Amino acid sequence: MAKKNVKKKTTKAAKKRTKKPAAESKKKPLFDIGAIKKEIKKVTVGGKTSKVQTKSSTKKMAKGKERHYVKVGIDGFDSLFEYGIPKGSSILVAGGAGSGKTIFCLQMIADAAMKGEKCLYMSFEESEERLINHMEDFGWDARKLIKEGKLKIVRMSSHDIARSVEALLAKERGELMIDMEPVIIPEGFKPDRIIVDSLSAISSSFIGSEKNYRSYIEQLFRYFEKLGSTSFLITETEQVPKIFSPTGVEEFLADGVIVLYSIRKGDVKENAIEVLKCRGARHEKKIVAMQMIENKGIVVYPDQQVFSGI
Repeated sequence: MAKKNVKKKTTKAAKKRTKKPAAESKKKPLFDIGAIKKEIKKVTVGGKTSKVQTKSSTKKMAKGKERHYVKVGIDGFDSLFEYGIPKGSSILVAGGAGSGKTIFCLQMIADAAMKGEKCLYMSFEESEERLINHMEDFGWDARKLIKEGKLKIVRMSSHDIARSVEALLAKERGELMIDMEPVIIPEGFKPDRIIVDSLSAISSSFIGSEKNYRSYIEQLFRYFEKLGSTSFLITETEQVPKIFSPTGVEEFLADGVIVLYSIRKGDVKENAIEVLKCRGARHEKKIVAMQMIENKGIVVYPDQQVFSGI
């Protein structure tokens, strides 16, 4: 008896199943609008799926950027960037006499070296002792950093550059079989940051031979890129420059340009700074106030925009 009942129920259920598709086929529209809306929500920013994916990818990107971006370590300046300067970039530090270019670079490497990075300052003008004294004037213990192997200050001559250029040209002509580098890095020292002070001094070694200078500069940028070091190359300009390097070519080869201004207003000088460009980094596009403070160094005021005289 129980078997019969089961059979009857099964038959009724089967009948319902066979009838249901027929009923649906009459009412079913050509397009399932509800399903389409769900799919759209999945791929648009407003949908749940997209929100979850965006959050996770943002975290990954943020972590990646923290690993691959460097800070300058100057009060107020780093806030001009969303994350920092891309590691391995070549940056021009341009400005007129007395605008603070050397102090900017010394302060930066002092901060980086104190945090454990290896820094190399290559000077073509000032002596090692004078640069060390500059750092000590602002309270940065250069001698200690040098002793710890975190900082090297090397003075180079135009003769060193001329010799490198001759070797590079001989290599291009096929007269030299070994590879020569445009500058000599101290043996056993792999710098995280390099300062070149300055491209203007290097260019003066090439008077009457601009073609050779351009060839040398191209090799220099490639060499720093190969090293993976973040490099800062100082260039002398007018106080309110239109060209930011000796020939105008360097600013196109460089990944970024930081401009320092020293504007005279009557008997007073007003200092300012700008990130003119920086590939691969979001940054503020404005000229802001800057001050050089005794025993402290440079302080940048990112909320104080400067327009007068520029």
